[in-house]
Amino acid sequence: MRKYGLILLLLAGIVPANCQLTVLSYNVENFFHPSVDALNPDVEYTPNGTRHWSYRRFSRKAEQIARVIATSVPDGYPDLVALNEVEDDSCLVRLCRKMPHYPYRFIHYDSPDKRGIDVALLYDSVRLSLLAARPVPVGLSETPTRDLLYASFLVDKTDTLHVVACHLPSQLGGFAASQWKRDSAKAIIRHLSDSVLAASPNARMVVCGDMNMPPKDDLYPLHNLMMPLVKSGVGTHKYRGIWTCLDQFYVSESLLNRSAARIADDRWLQDEDRRFAGLKPKRTFNGFRYNRNGFSDHLPILLHIGQ
Repeated sequence: MRKYGLILLLLAGIVPANCQLTVLSYNVENFFHPSVDALNPDVEYTPNGTRHWSYRRFSRKAEQIARVIATSVPDGYPDLVALNEVEDDSCLVRLCRKMPHYPYRFIHYDSPDKRGIDVALLYDSVRLSLLAARPVPVGLSETPTRDLLYASFLVDKTDTLHVVACHLPSQLGGFAASQWKRDSAKAIIRHLSDSVLAASPNARMVVCGDMNMPPKDDLYPLHNLMMPLVKSGVGTHKYRGIWTCLDQFYVSESLLNRSAARIADDRWLQDEDRRFAGLKPKRTFNGFRYNRNGFSDHLPILLHIGQ
C-alpha cells in the first residue's frame, strides 16, 4: 500500500500538505558564459563561435532558468536547486542576480569535463546552513567527465541533509558501449552513500541529477523515486520521439515514506514536436536556430519532502 500511494503521488504530481523541503533538479543545457578562459576553452558558445553566443543571449538564458526556478513552487521557491551543465561561477552569479529576492547562495567547483560543464547547487541560505561541500572525482582519466558534488546542510538548525548532485557520463559512442562509465560513477555514489549511512544509519540523503540512463534501483540502500515512471511513457528528455526519464531522485530509507517526486512538465516549457508528434522540451537552440524563449532539452524534476 505504501508503494501504491507513492506511485499516485508521483504520477499526479501532488505536493504533500506537510511539505517541509523542496528540491529542484534541472539539466539547463549549455549554460555558458560568452567569454573563453583556460579552464573552459569552449569556442562554440562565444560571440564569434558557431552559436554566436552574446552577452544578451547569455543574460536571456539566465533569465529563463530563473523563471523556471521561481515558478516551480507555489507561493515560494525551492530550498535547494541542483543544476547540470553550468560552465562556471559567473553563470551562477548572473542567475542569482535574476532572483534578487531569493536568499540563494551557490556551490560550484570546476571539473575536468572537456566541455567545461559542471554540476552546481543553489541553496536557501536562510533555511539551510552549509556544513560541508566538496567535489567527488569520478576518475575516468582517459575520458574526463564532470565531478560529483557532495554537500551537507543543517536544515532549520535541526536536521542534517546530505546531497549528491551528479551528471553521469553521456551515452556518446552508444548506450551499451558507454555503460561502464556510468557504472563507475554509480559505484562512487554507492561508496559515498555507504560512508554517510554507516556513520548515521538514519541519515537523510538525496542523490539527484541527470543519470543519462532510464531509472533503475541500483544504488541500494538508496531508493529511486522515478521507477514508477519507467512504464508510463513520460520522461524528462525526448530523443527521436521517445521520452526517457534521465533526470532522477534517489533517497535514503529515512526519507522514503515522506517523499514525493514529479516531473515539471508545464506546457510553457515545451514545444510542439512536429516531426514525432506530441510535445518536446523547448530548447534554446533548435539545431543552430536560436530561440530566445527556449529553456533546455530537459524538463526539471521536483522532490517534495514532508515532515
